[in-house]
Amino acid sequence: MAPRESLSRPPGPRGHWLSGNTRAYEANRIGFLRRCHREYGDVFSFDEQTVFVRDPNLTHEALARTGQGFVTELAPFDMRRDLDQAAAQAASWMSARRAVWPGLNRSAAAATDEQTVEILDAVLADSAGREVDVLTTMRAFTARAVTEYCFGADSAAVTGPLQETTLATQPFTESSYEFPAWLPLPRHRRFFRAAGRLSDTMTGIVRQRRASSAHAPQDDLLGFLIDADPAMADDTVASTLHSILMGGHGVPAAALTSLVRELARRPRLTDSLRGEANRSVGDGTPLSAARLPLAEAVARETLRLYPPAWLMTRTAGTATTLGEWSLSPGDDVLLNPYLIQRDPRWWQRPDEFDPTRWSNGRPAPGPAYLPFGAGPRVCLGSALAMRQLTLVTSRLAQRFTITSPNSSSVALEFVGRLAPAGLRARFARSAQ
Repeated sequence: MAPRESLSRPPGPRGHWLSGNTRAYEANRIGFLRRCHREYGDVFSFDEQTVFVRDPNLTHEALARTGQGFVTELAPFDMRRDLDQAAAQAASWMSARRAVWPGLNRSAAAATDEQTVEILDAVLADSAGREVDVLTTMRAFTARAVTEYCFGADSAAVTGPLQETTLATQPFTESSYEFPAWLPLPRHRRFFRAAGRLSDTMTGIVRQRRASSAHAPQDDLLGFLIDADPAMADDTVASTLHSILMGGHGVPAAALTSLVRELARRPRLTDSLRGEANRSVGDGTPLSAARLPLAEAVARETLRLYPPAWLMTRTAGTATTLGEWSLSPGDDVLLNPYLIQRDPRWWQRPDEFDPTRWSNGRPAPGPAYLPFGAGPRVCLGSALAMRQLTLVTSRLAQRFTITSPNSSSVALEFVGRLAPAGLRARFARSAQ
């Protein structure tokens, strides 16, 4: 490697003298990124503090060094906050991750199969076969699923504030412009109000559960955390659950919306999935993700073509390097799973939806598959999410006929979580 002092920032487009590249980027995000990667290579500078990366090995390097040179994406209004504080908070979160992991691993996720199917059936029954907005419907499902997993019998109080906070956060994920928190903008007031309500609701439940004289171990994540050894403070329990709720709501809902789009367009695939589901329950056993290899392959392929977290951000915590390039403290590195997972250098027929590429447990090519990230901050709920996606894929095919008037024309929306914008569908109960 060249000496550090000879390193320089990667090249990139100069953009407009006043607005830089923001206007061109927001007009067509993927088109802009493709053009820049063709012209400047797998790493290019968007502005003086932002670098985009398409190289899978450098992407894994940035993700693996989270906590050692990089910190995770910062919260709204904190884009240039004290990086030492950000690193300390990241270290605290890593401790909480270690405590909560046994409550989210494969064996813990396996216990929720029946509950997942019941919640999906109930949510789709509410639509009564009417045409619905798919993303809204899937958000209703994932909100119920993740809150019941975390809070059990107390989940009803959390679902509303969670959905409100998700909607209030959306404007910040959709815009490339940052505004200070003190500006009295409606979206700022809405965010603080929603976030405060969710935080107060969760903290109240945590304290009530811990103080209950009748407390006994419960089959939810809150009960697991309250019984953790060493004990976790109430605010740590609440903040840990907050992170899981936010990640376990929007991301799976976006993935499921893309999945519905593919099923609506592929009746033969749906027939194959229905056959697999019926065979798996032929002996009277309930539907289980462990016996659904085709459904799992469909879920994996959906995540490859339509990764909800289509961009991931890491911020340089110190002066550091990434590959041959130098970074200053506070520089943002934007990693692009969407383009990596559609790159013909790593994938055959990269733009084709082909679940057979995952047949027989075939692995992804090298580091070019990262819908859940990688490194020490890989998605904590990845096992739970994959199990949920697999079960929903199978259940939709088994019990419903899906029709959509715009599945072929709807466009992907590259703001916030990647999903087909405005997809509508009808879920008609199939004859058994």
